[in-house]
Amino acid sequence: MDLNDIRAEINDVDKQLQELFTKRMELCGKVADYKIENGLPVFQKDREKQVIAQVTEGAPDELKGATRVYFQTMMDISKCLQYRKMFDNTGFIPFKRLDLSGRHRVAVPGTFGSYNHIACSELFEDADTMFFDSFEEIFKAVSAGAAEFGILPIINSTAGSVVQTYELMRQYDFKICAQTKLKISHCLAARKGVRLEDIHDVYSHEQALRQCSDLINRGAYKAHSFSNTSLAACYVKESTEPCAAICSEKCAEELGLEILRTGVQNAAENYTKFILISHETFKSDNADTISVCLALPHQSSSLYRLLTKFSVAGLNMTMIESMPIANTEFDVMFYLDFKGDIGKKEVTTLLSELSHELNYFKFLGNYKEV
Repeated sequence: MDLNDIRAEINDVDKQLQELFTKRMELCGKVADYKIENGLPVFQKDREKQVIAQVTEGAPDELKGATRVYFQTMMDISKCLQYRKMFDNTGFIPFKRLDLSGRHRVAVPGTFGSYNHIACSELFEDADTMFFDSFEEIFKAVSAGAAEFGILPIINSTAGSVVQTYELMRQYDFKICAQTKLKISHCLAARKGVRLEDIHDVYSHEQALRQCSDLINRGAYKAHSFSNTSLAACYVKESTEPCAAICSEKCAEELGLEILRTGVQNAAENYTKFILISHETFKSDNADTISVCLALPHQSSSLYRLLTKFSVAGLNMTMIESMPIANTEFDVMFYLDFKGDIGKKEVTTLLSELSHELNYFKFLGNYKEV
């Protein structure tokens, strides 16, 4: 047989597989109808194990693993279709229309001139800012209703995710209602009269320190982590030692510090994304990104099987981040962003499926980058 003959046979087999696959999915639809009528769950662990064991046992040794994956994927697809039927009448997630015009109370980490404060001004024309020392105080202020909104950094293009923000996202009840992106340009600032050659200690947020690691290494500076770049600048202003802060130029100017060097970050193209959070679910008319967090069981292919659900629903995942859960033995929480609108049926069906099937699932918001 030549290659064309072999391909012709493959095409014939593919046609048979397609017909059998269609027939199997039709039968799964009937199973879904029966389960709905009789109040049975879609996922029946023992039945799934039985089918996988049976097909794997009958497969050649060199194809046992591939056979397991093939049938597991097919069963996952059938479960997605069954859930689609089960949640066909699921209502949409209630929300209020996001309106950032007018005056709003906004909880902001740091002080005047901080990057968070600059990001706040990008989102609001007239913000009544409430400054706090720590990120957790932002979540607390929003949760308690002391502030309508809170703003926090979530990821930087150079230094990666802001771990503390992710950890707090798991702990507190809130919703993301908008996102904005800033180009970050750090400066090295000190009290007036302090010479660059006399500086040995540099203070800033751990993210900023990582973003400026080349400067720190070249100058052999001792880096000190602070809760916020602007608060680090406040500390430097009050210190009697010849130290410096890595902060925004705006912050240095607000505090009356002398800017010794500008653009001290490692990468010229250095960006940070900030999220705007609220206690209620707000959504803009053009919201196109959905964020969720979830925990997966410690089982083979559990992440792969999760991704299958998004593929079957035709939804594009744009970000996936795993974060260790504190006080556990390497358990992780997954944070996912995907394109969608909670006013669409395919989105609410998937969210209902994830909430129903996973032990831990949290909808974090539907928003647009402003």
